[in-house]
Amino acid sequence: MPLSADKSIPPATAEASAQDHLFRNNPVREDFAFNEAVAAVFDDMLNRSVPCYQLVLEAMAQILGRRLADGAQVYDLGCSVGTPLLFLAERLTGRNFRFLGIDRAPAMLEQARKKAAASTNAACLRFEEGDITTCALTDVDAILCNYTLQFLRPVARQAFVDRVFAALPSGGIFLLSEKTIAHAPGLNRDFIAIHHNFKRARGYTELEIAAKREALENVLIPFSLRENMQLLKSAGFAEVEPFFTWFNFSSMVALKK
Repeated sequence: MPLSADKSIPPATAEASAQDHLFRNNPVREDFAFNEAVAAVFDDMLNRSVPCYQLVLEAMAQILGRRLADGAQVYDLGCSVGTPLLFLAERLTGRNFRFLGIDRAPAMLEQARKKAAASTNAACLRFEEGDITTCALTDVDAILCNYTLQFLRPVARQAFVDRVFAALPSGGIFLLSEKTIAHAPGLNRDFIAIHHNFKRARGYTELEIAAKREALENVLIPFSLRENMQLLKSAGFAEVEPFFTWFNFSSMVALKK
């Protein structure tokens, strides 16, 4: 089935989020956490930190629109402030899709619910608090995991992907986006430097870039694209392909046969 009539990509939020200045003048005293301060600026943080973020969401909408039957249910595990599901609900109107976001951070869910309530698609959107490694995954046709797996302990990632595979029906879809590392050390340094240039061009200072990197150390542990794809293949997904790559960011689609 085709997508609804073509339209420009809508803004990331129903209302503009505050600008991210969390690390501008504040020394790093603790690890990065998805608290109220982060939730308030999270959309701005994503748009200024994650390259081609809305392009990736548009690509996901295209894949889901082509692959899923009307009335399908889509889960977003680690849904944060709900931006991907709000985007998909807007982009895939008329298909009667149901969208369920799960996250364990109450501050993030509060923002997601506020935005959903203000959306014209509120009826098809739900957000629930839960641990994505143990929550029930029922009546699901597609699962999203956007820049979330990287926050799970590396030893727990295969079991998580195995759960996703087991929950999906034949023909089910798993869409995974991650920050990644390159196996070649020199290129990996280049990719990190290019990403920092991306952030500088969007207004982040050297202090902010360095402080956030320090806060995320030992919290966000990236795998390579190859390692992430191996997780998907080891779980049993029959078809696994990257559909977007920008230096040290990658998005993959996995199909269950």
